[in-house]
Parts: sequence; C-alpha cells; structure tokens
Amino acid sequence: MSLFWRIFALNAVVLGTATALLLLAPVTVSVPVLLTEAVILVGGLAVMLVANAALLRFGLAPLDRLTKLMTTVDLLRPGQRLPASGGGGVAELIRTFNAMLERLEQERAASSARALLAQEAERRRIAQELHDEVGQSMTAILLGLKRSADDVPEPQREELRELQEITRESLDEVRRLVRRLRPGVLDDLGLVSALTSLGEDFATHTGLLVTRRFDADLPPLEPETELVLYRVAQESLTNVARHADAGRVTVALRRADDGVVLTVTDDGSGIEAPREGAGIRGMRERALLVGGSFEITPAPQAGTRVRLTAPLARKQL
Repeated sequence: MSLFWRIFALNAVVLGTATALLLLAPVTVSVPVLLTEAVILVGGLAVMLVANAALLRFGLAPLDRLTKLMTTVDLLRPGQRLPASGGGGVAELIRTFNAMLERLEQERAASSARALLAQEAERRRIAQELHDEVGQSMTAILLGLKRSADDVPEPQREELRELQEITRESLDEVRRLVRRLRPGVLDDLGLVSALTSLGEDFATHTGLLVTRRFDADLPPLEPETELVLYRVAQESLTNVARHADAGRVTVALRRADDGVVLTVTDDGSGIEAPREGAGIRGMRERALLVGGSFEITPAPQAGTRVRLTAPLARKQL
C-alpha cells in the first residue's frame, strides 16, 4: 500500500467511526445548540483528533526511524540498517534506502582503499628518496667534515666537530622520518619486530614508559593487514603523545578466534566522547580496508583504549 492510501485509510477509519457514532448514538443537535450538546460534539471532535494523531503516529513511525537514521548514519560504521518487513510504499522506501547504504559503503570502501594504497605508495617513494638522496648526501658531508677536522688547527677543528654533531643529528632525524614513512623492519622482520621498534622509538623521543604484550602464537597475516595494524598503532601512539597527558602506554597484540586484536591503552586524562578528527577517521578507514573493526573506549581504570580487530583474510573490496 502506498503512503497516500495508507494515510487515506487511517483517516477513513477515524471519520467512519465518528460517523457511525453520530448515526447510532442517541444524540440530537438543536437549533440553537444546547450547552450539553456542544460539550458532546467538542468532546467527540477531541477524541477523533487524538485517535487520528495516534493512528498517524503508528502508521508513519517507520518514516521517523528512517529520518533518524539518515541524520546519524556514518559510512565508516557499516551495517546500519532498518528492518523493512511487509509490503507497501514505506517498506519499499526503507529497502531502497538500505540498498543505497550498501552501495555507498562499498563505494566508500573501494575509494578509501585506493586512496590509502596510493598514500602508502607515495610514502614508500618519499622514504626511498630520503634514504638514497638526502641520507647518502648527508653521510658524504659527515665524512668530509671528519676528514677536514683532522687536517685543520684546533680552533677550527672544534667548529668542524660541532658541525659534525649537527649533521649527525640531522641524519638521525632523516632516518627516523624514513622509518616513520616506510618501516623497513616491517617488510624484513615482521609485525612484532616493527611494533617493538616503534615502541622503543616512541619511548626514546617522548619519555613515556611503553609496555609491550605480544602473544607468542600469533597467526600469519597478510602484508596489508600487518601494515594496517602498524599504522593504527603508530597513529594511536602519536595521539597519546599529543593529547593524553599520559605517563605509561601499553601496546598489546593478541590472537583472536578468527584474527588478531591490537590494543593501545594509556593512563592519561581519558576521554568521554572522542572527537572524530582526521586521525581517528583515518584509522577507521584503514580498519575497513582489511575488513576489521575499530573502536575507542575509556580504559577500565583511567586513560583511553584503542582497539582494532583484524581478520586473517583481507576483505575483498
């Protein structure tokens, strides 16, 4: 039944009931209208309006639910659907909306996958150029300064040694940037070694105490899944350093029934409702890339917990 006929039928029920009551009830209307008759008519009108409103509310309730979902739906949280049982225009509208959400989620996942893969390719290219061009050039400069420092008198030698130290620190910073852009240890030694190196580097540069808890029987994962887990851990640690005001952070990687679970928990100030900035939405998109789930919740005692569940098999986009 279309929406027009649904509303027409509801109003017909109310008006038909009111007409039947007027025909069958022992009530007459005088001219002029008596007070008791006016009270009865006004009361009947009020009952008719209340009944009409109640029936319309019941009949149009699916549209209210659809409107609420339209205002709150988030493509980064897939699976939000409305039940569409029965026939009629309202059920068909809900089924059409659900199909549209399904299509939009698939298109969003595919476009996000292309964007993230392109981003990783660009990271790899920049890291390679920094390593091959800038890193090698600075290494050559550092060696040249060392040779020059050995051949000059003491006052100039001290200045050259200071330049050597500055160049060495800059070279270390370039190497750190290369590791952040494309962690070679992830490709060479695997996810556990990469997360260990990430935690050590984070602790060195922030002064926070990093605790690592990795299961010994972790299953083998696809390269895309390992990269997503690494990037989520990297972004989570960055958020802890910037916003959490924490002293300790725990990075855990545990085996699940059908995959692995990564959690990053800090003891900072905590959150009540995390603001969905670019970093958090980026982590959600990465989780969807491998068919995983992502959530941020308050930690049991204090601070914040980031949790990513990744399946063994990558979701086909």
